[in-house]
Amino acid sequence: MRVLLSEIINKELNSMADPGPYCNFEAMAQAKKQKRVIVSVSNDLNTDQRVHKVCLSLQKMGFDVWLVGRIRPDSKPMESRPYHTKRMRMLFHVGATFYAWFNLRLFFFLLFRKADLLVSNDLDTLLANCWVKKFKKVRLVYDSHEYFTEVPELVTRPAVQRFWKRIEQKCIPKADAMYTVNDSIASMYSKEYQREVKVVRNLPLKKNTANLKPRTALGLPENRPIVLLQGAWINVDRGGEEAVAAMQYLDNVLLLIIGGGDVIGRLKAEVKTKQLGDKVWFRNKMPYHELAHYTANADIGLSLDKDTNINYRFSLPNKLFDYMHAGIAILASDLIEVRKVLERVQCGCIVEEHHPKAIAAALRDMLSDPQRLDQWKNNARTAAGKWSWEEEEKVLKQLYGIAD
Repeated sequence: MRVLLSEIINKELNSMADPGPYCNFEAMAQAKKQKRVIVSVSNDLNTDQRVHKVCLSLQKMGFDVWLVGRIRPDSKPMESRPYHTKRMRMLFHVGATFYAWFNLRLFFFLLFRKADLLVSNDLDTLLANCWVKKFKKVRLVYDSHEYFTEVPELVTRPAVQRFWKRIEQKCIPKADAMYTVNDSIASMYSKEYQREVKVVRNLPLKKNTANLKPRTALGLPENRPIVLLQGAWINVDRGGEEAVAAMQYLDNVLLLIIGGGDVIGRLKAEVKTKQLGDKVWFRNKMPYHELAHYTANADIGLSLDKDTNINYRFSLPNKLFDYMHAGIAILASDLIEVRKVLERVQCGCIVEEHHPKAIAAALRDMLSDPQRLDQWKNNARTAAGKWSWEEEEKVLKQLYGIAD
């Protein structure tokens, strides 16, 4: 262990001496005049749009921004970003050994670099940031993307859940500011820790839709309604199984599933078993800018998370707003935050239960009235201007001490 620690320290010292491919002397001189913020996350940086948007916002506010995460064996090359990025190599990639090793590496990375502000994303980066705050007396902001200790991966393992809860109880009170993704989760954290928790929803940036590809360019049928289920992680209790089963009861409708997750293999097997290959198509997880073309060509977007745990009960899925900005109607499950959005925007329907026949009936009803469907789409497009990252950015400016 002592040898490993020595290697980590030497590696970080060497990387400090080397300005790297992102720097030149003029840029380094300019950076010295700026306040530096280091944003940390446990993923490989490529697909986390919320963190990317936060970094862009911090850069607009005048910060010298560094984003640090990890690189996985299957990570794709890092896309060019207008701020500095660092992906650390890990000895371990899953389980407790990964989290321990990652926080150790992150601690030394943060310790040996000048920073005026630290931003920790989710509980799995917070411990290292708290350690560094103690040593360097630097300001720390915590961005909680979910109610971490109630995710499905933890609720079935109470001992592991208690471990993460202890970290949360130790670290959250030490953060100088905290924000999260919706009102319900903010309220729970605020009551538990007796502190102010701001809300910064994960809304899309306003985008130019003039250059979107048509269906023919994407290999999609022109003469069939398309129902879309998208998500970087389509996992258990996200409604994928029921959506596929619902296609048995619909004719001349295509279900397009785009993304990854632990149920994708099971869904593909179900499609093969039930001979639904002409009704259900799959596309692999893709970069956000590519996904936008497919989303805009759908008619209805699905958001079918189940109320099986606290984290899902109070969730506000990113795809809900991706659908809205793409100008498509939405069919969603009856979750508190989701219902509030649909009732306010009037851009789709709530399905009361997850039975495949109920989902099929709701889709059939939505597609049966083209005029009403078009109205939902128009409402979504109109609302997109107000429900955007540019509006959420105003809260970030308050958090980071910058007013309009």
